[in-house]
Amino acid sequence: MNQNIENKSAEELLKWAFYEHKNIALASSFGAEDVVLIDIAVKINPDVVIFTLDTGRLYEETYKVMEKIREKYNIKIKTYFPDANEVKKLETEHGFYSFRKNIEARRECCNIRKVEPLKQALQGLDAWITGLRREQAVTRKDLKKVEYDKANNLMKINPLADWNELHVWDYIKKNNLPYNKLYDKNFTSIGCAPCTRAVKNNEDIRAGRWWWEAPENKECGLHLNKNK
Repeated sequence: MNQNIENKSAEELLKWAFYEHKNIALASSFGAEDVVLIDIAVKINPDVVIFTLDTGRLYEETYKVMEKIREKYNIKIKTYFPDANEVKKLETEHGFYSFRKNIEARRECCNIRKVEPLKQALQGLDAWITGLRREQAVTRKDLKKVEYDKANNLMKINPLADWNELHVWDYIKKNNLPYNKLYDKNFTSIGCAPCTRAVKNNEDIRAGRWWWEAPENKECGLHLNKNK
């Protein structure tokens, strides 16, 4: 079965996922992969549930593409926010840039702004869909198209796992999809504004995320492999 799953195209896998899982949602940060996934998913299932995590520190360009996607497909996007009291406590006790002090401090911020809101978003679901790709980072090279998310106790569907960056942008251009305009300024992976920068020549696509950390640590906690 695993081999059959791995051989499925993104469209085939999404059709299978919607058939197999009635309580399923697509998680989107509105990066390049996510706008591709939304386009494919909405064409298959116009009622697909789509959610996003608003950390409170996103770029304006991210909000703009979110709105363009909402209008283009006439869809509702569920938004989840961090707990205001937890954010207030973090910033009061540790300042506004504590995440740059060390890995533990950065993960604390990510946990409050991303991981906990994700848990809220996944409540009641038996599967979720992501735009993760193996090519994106060393932490994702063993990614499967369908895997059990032990941390959240549900199935995780990664339809674009075997896509490369060229494949993603070819789809965006051919289908004239809205995309985050920061990509036109040498951004290749876009998250919170204080933790994301444009990449330099010859840098890998995740170099602009948490650039002060080693590549093997560059996960916010949403997609850590806890099965090993």
